[in-house]
Amino acid sequence: MTLLMFLAGLACLVVGAEALVRGASRLALSFGISPLVVGLTIVAFGTSSPELAVSVGAALEGNTDIALGNVVGSNILNVLLILGLSALITPLVVNIQLIRQEVPIMLGASLLLLALGLDGRIGVADGALFTALMAGYTMFLLVQSRRESQSARDEYAAEVKPAAPGGWDARLPVQLLLIAAGLALLVLGAQWLVDASIQFAKAMGVSDVVIGLTVVAAGTSMPELATSVMAAMKGERDIAVGNVVGSNTFNIFGCLGLSALAAGSGGLAVPAAVLNFDLWVMLAVALACLPVFMTGREIARWEGGLFVAYYAAYVVYLVLAAQQHAVLPAFSAAMMSFVIPITVVTLVVVMLRPVRPAGRSSGADPGP
Repeated sequence: MTLLMFLAGLACLVVGAEALVRGASRLALSFGISPLVVGLTIVAFGTSSPELAVSVGAALEGNTDIALGNVVGSNILNVLLILGLSALITPLVVNIQLIRQEVPIMLGASLLLLALGLDGRIGVADGALFTALMAGYTMFLLVQSRRESQSARDEYAAEVKPAAPGGWDARLPVQLLLIAAGLALLVLGAQWLVDASIQFAKAMGVSDVVIGLTVVAAGTSMPELATSVMAAMKGERDIAVGNVVGSNTFNIFGCLGLSALAAGSGGLAVPAAVLNFDLWVMLAVALACLPVFMTGREIARWEGGLFVAYYAAYVVYLVLAAQQHAVLPAFSAAMMSFVIPITVVTLVVVMLRPVRPAGRSSGADPGP
């Protein structure tokens, strides 16, 4: 029954997010808002709506470990697994704006979360700050979208299409119904997913935060996975990368901000394990985006494979640590003394190579 509840909750989250994004984007386009603005805001934030629903729902129920673990785990998964899989499908061209603006903002959000979490708690004041920053970031994107190039507008127009005349989702009542149904499914799915996750944690003898970092994070990141992989397969590679980076920023500012406010005076407790390890992994992953994105302004297949391998290693570490397995010391020593140093040296060497011409960021297929 617990597994069925988890799967039903996950299905509600995925379907609810799809309904919410479709209804809200069609409604916005009907009122004359450009596809670029819809893509940068409604679509990017809509794919993070499962994380928001689960984290806020967990905070309201007092399960703050799941609320925090879901956000941190989702941010790690988004970069390492989702970008990695997308790059394995096709090398991802990275728009120069992502390098100069969006990745530094994501990195700044990660640093701010780490700094505010050092006292062991994300309080109400911290949540209010995150929420205000989210509102400011959204307004900044709306203003900036007016100056975007025509190629960026065309790419988002291909991904975010208005409803076809006479189509089933072209009428205002249907769009409003999609939004309402999407929100209802998100709330219901979040409730079931959180309840099932707590039962999993008890049955497996691991903490709520480990379940949040792995099972819940993977479940709530399904919309980002679907969006980025499909965008990569269709050649819309700016969207594949921008969706992940934008979602990570929203997860910290929006999901954690509202969750901390929903938790009330106690705020969100930051477990010692998360503070000493997982937050630093999230920060390292955000930092890794800079050299990877700057090497010719593309994420090559080998870099995508490296991301996926590191995510697998991260999950293995969490499982071994939760069980206090005898292999854990040897695994940690191998990662710290061999794998990670070699990776860092490789990235530094690659970053020092001459950067390819800026024209490669246009979306054309990279040459040999």
